[in-house]
Amino acid sequence: MNGTHSLHLRHTPPSANPCTTLNNNNNGNINGHYVNGGDKMKKSSSNTNVVNTSRVERFFRNASFMKWRSGDLLYVVRYHPLPCLLTLCLFFFMGVEYTLRMIPFSSPPFDLGFIATVPFHRFLANSPALNTVLAGLNTVFVFMQTSYILWTWLVEGRPRATIATLFMFTFRGILGYSTQLPLPQDFLASGADFPVGNVSFFLFYSGHVAASVIASLDMRRMHRWESAWAFDMLNVLQFVRLLSTRGHYTIDLVVGVGAGILFDTIASNYLESKKLKSHSVNASK
Repeated sequence: MNGTHSLHLRHTPPSANPCTTLNNNNNGNINGHYVNGGDKMKKSSSNTNVVNTSRVERFFRNASFMKWRSGDLLYVVRYHPLPCLLTLCLFFFMGVEYTLRMIPFSSPPFDLGFIATVPFHRFLANSPALNTVLAGLNTVFVFMQTSYILWTWLVEGRPRATIATLFMFTFRGILGYSTQLPLPQDFLASGADFPVGNVSFFLFYSGHVAASVIASLDMRRMHRWESAWAFDMLNVLQFVRLLSTRGHYTIDLVVGVGAGILFDTIASNYLESKKLKSHSVNASK
């Protein structure tokens, strides 16, 4: 036993206690693992922060407004006064919008055009014969618009104005039916007006004004300057008459101008797309 015991002691160093070695190795591995993992997590987090910081710096470095100088602002004010004015209008009407009291549901809509044309309205209300004459003249102007637009297509072979008018009246019907505005109070009807016979009609938006704008734009494209200016002047008079007779709200007439310009542009884009498609088909043959 003594020999065996001595042999065992000779081959097992005092510092090589299995329990101690196992504990030391486990502690070293565990501690080493967590220490190394923590370092990696810290390095990864710092790298992410560096990347995010560099992206933010790159964003601000490349942003256009970071390159602006006082001279640039003075240049904008001097050479682009309209956007500056529109910016002031934006803030002004934001203040008006958020401080204005809403119109009660029991009250008629507020219309600035009606207020501006009160004297004309009173005069026409007291002169029904004159109201009928002006309505008849306005109807003649409507037929002038229609005749010119059809002429450009049927005689001159240029369908842009006709297509624009078709777009315009289609969307006018959709919008007019979707939101049916009440007839303005004190509306001065006339049997000579168009639509003829005091029939019902859509208020939003004005087809009278939009069709006149479409015809005027076509005249300008063809350098018919005198006719274009004549149509514009007649359109202004039509504007005043429709407000004076309460035949349209102001918003109907203003949007009518925009609708004429918009649908004329849409008709142009439509025709251009058809030309490109035709060219591509011919090229493929």
